[in-house]
Parts: sequence; structure tokens; C-alpha cells
Amino acid sequence: MSFQQGLSGLGAASKQLDVIGNNVANASTVGFKRARAEFSDLYAASMYGVSATATGIGSRTVAVTQQFNQGPVTSTGNPMDMAITGQGFFRMQGADGQAMYTRNGEFQLDREGYFVNAGHYLTGYGVDDKGQVVAGPPQPLRVDTSNIGAKATSSMILGSNLDARAEPPAKAFPNVTPGSNTPDPNSYNYTNTVTAYDSLGVSHQVSFYYVRRPDAAPVPPATEGVKSLEWDVYSSVDGGAIATAAPVPPATVGAPVAATTLQFDSTGKIVAPNGKFTLSQAVTSGGAPLNIAVEMTGFTQNAGPYANAEQRVDGWADGVLSSVGTSKEGFIEARYSNGQTKIVGQVVLANFANAQGLQPIGDNRWVETYASGGAKINTPGSSNVGYVQGAALEDSNVDMTTELVNMITAQRFYQANAQTIKTQDTVLQTLINLR
Repeated sequence: MSFQQGLSGLGAASKQLDVIGNNVANASTVGFKRARAEFSDLYAASMYGVSATATGIGSRTVAVTQQFNQGPVTSTGNPMDMAITGQGFFRMQGADGQAMYTRNGEFQLDREGYFVNAGHYLTGYGVDDKGQVVAGPPQPLRVDTSNIGAKATSSMILGSNLDARAEPPAKAFPNVTPGSNTPDPNSYNYTNTVTAYDSLGVSHQVSFYYVRRPDAAPVPPATEGVKSLEWDVYSSVDGGAIATAAPVPPATVGAPVAATTLQFDSTGKIVAPNGKFTLSQAVTSGGAPLNIAVEMTGFTQNAGPYANAEQRVDGWADGVLSSVGTSKEGFIEARYSNGQTKIVGQVVLANFANAQGLQPIGDNRWVETYASGGAKINTPGSSNVGYVQGAALEDSNVDMTTELVNMITAQRFYQANAQTIKTQDTVLQTLINLR
């Protein structure tokens, strides 16, 4: 009798509908991976094998496997959100230290600055005192939400082109009027101002003035009319008295020229100084005096307009955390209100030899099993994992059209098996009624 076949078919159809229903219910769940029911046929066998005329006795559910194909990625604008494009899982850690894995990148910072999702911590590589990422056992990632603190300026690297056609100023520098520290514009050729910070984070305006020296003397006669290849450099802090720099240490200065002089060769390349000057200035904010090493080896003297081509200055004012962003390589960057940024860690991704062997535990999480193999931890973009996209989320990979079609198919499958049982019941009733 085929009651058993029909009954097993009803069970298989019911299981398929359960799986489809769960897929549909999670169509809007971030990072959800659809599942499918897998079946096999059943045969009654003896120790002599299966008879050549034997029919199957139905079907059974072999497994319900999740399909880890990529889901659509949607931009959210929330800098805490992350999406994985490609293979891999975020490695999470519970309060008890248990590792678990997810594709759900809906993260937020808790009160201590840790990245959390449903009470579990996102893990990755931390950084050392120099801000360098240190690879090692993955640890919960944390953003220090305190102020970044001020840093005094200690170095300036300046590079400009001084026009080789410029004439020496008409007046001697600085030619200031009594009671004023502002140089007469007719006493210098060019100027630029750089912002520096003292030890308290108070900003100071450092102005540099470039004055072309008079043309070379007409001795020997062959040099008569040749323009000077030397420029004097002066500085002023916050509009104070004009100062000249001094080379420190003296051994770093190349040719024996004046400490405030830039000297060029006939091709426009700087000859001296080839080291750094020290700019020292007391400040009224109460912070330590400015002590800045100024490097000007990037200057040139070519026939072209004055151009401030390079200006690199360290130091900054105090700042508060303003935002957090994540690069595609998983570097988490904290941004502060003073314009500074720093790397606070790097997200790691885990992959498995058999991802379908992972055991789901709810909340869009899986744990590794013997069937899945151990987790292979890598940084985003390496050989067997994808990249991380910040301010975005991976949607469920459930295709509603496909699921609805599968639902209709499963429904017909259920109805057909029910009809098999009904037909078999009719046949049995006929047999019973034989006289």
C-alpha cells in the first residue's frame, strides 16, 4: 500500500513549506541567508539488497542548507554600518569569549566605545602606541571617545618657487613704521603664513618673508648684471617682532652662508641650507615656547610665478570625536573636530572550508562545527575573503519572486501527496467491500 509514500511526501512538502515560510519571514532581515530543503528517496532493503521490482517507500528530508550567495548591498549613510562584499563573516565575541560569526553589519558604539551588535562585540586587530595595526588574536574593537588632546608643532616642511625674474625690493626689509611690527610690502618679495600650535593647542600664525638680495656685483666683469641667487628669509609669530632663524645644529648647514639665506645654483636648485632651521618663540598662552624645526630644502628658483607648492606642518589643537569611518580594507578611522584622524583598529573576516557546515544559533549568527572546519581569519581583501563597505548593509539574499513560485510548487506537491493517500483509501475501501 502507498500510504507510507504519501505520508512521507506530505512530510517533505510540509518541511519545504516551513523553509520557504522562514525565508519569506526574513526577507527584510539584514545579512540573512536563505535556506533550501534537500530531500532523498527511501527504499526498503534487506541483507540481499533491493529487489529489481521494488518500489520506493517515499522521501525524507536530508538537510536544510543555507545559501551563502551575496545579498544586495544598500547604502545607509550610517558610518557605523558595515557590509561584506564577497566571502567571509564578521567575527563576533560574546561576553563569555565565545566566537560567533555573522553577515549582519548593524553596529553601534556602546557606552565604553566598543562596536556591538545584539550584545556581542565585533573583533579585529588593535593598534599600538604609534597607531600601527598589530596582527594577533582578534580582540573586541574599541574607539576611544575621549578628546584626542593637543600636540605642539615641532616640524614644518615648506617648499615654494621663488621667481627668478623678481627684482630686489625697493626698500630695505622690514621698513616698519614706528609702533608697528608689520613689514612694508615694498620691503619684501613674497610672504606666506602657516598655522602652528603650542603645547596647549593654542594656534599661532607664523609668517615668513622672502627678500631677494641685490644683484651680483660687477666683479669680474663677466658677472655684471647677473641676478642674485640668494634670498633672505625672515619670520614673525602672531604679528610680533621680525626674527631670523638660526641653524641647529650648525653641522646640518651645508655651504657657509647666512643662517637666514636661501642659496640656489644656476639651474634653480637649492644649494644651502641643506638642513633644518630652528624657529623659537615664547608664547603668551602659558604653554611651552614654540620650538619648530623648519625645513626649506624643497624651495626652487625658476622663472615662474611664486607658488607655495608644499606645506606640511605637524601639531594640532584639542579635538573631540566627530565621526567614525571604515575603509574597504577594514581599517576603522576615528575623525576628530580638529581635522585629525587616527586608525583605531582593523576589522577581520573569517572564512570556512565548508560554510554550510556552520550551525545557526539565531540572531543571524553561526558557530563553527566539525563539519565547517576551523575559522580562517584574514584581513578584508585578502585571498579568500571580500572587502568591507562602510556606511552600508548587506540585505537578505531572499528573492521573493522565487520563493513565491517555490511556495506554489510545494503547495501542489502537498496536494498531490494528499491525493495519493485519498486514492489509496478508495482502493482499500473497494477491497474491503468485495463479497
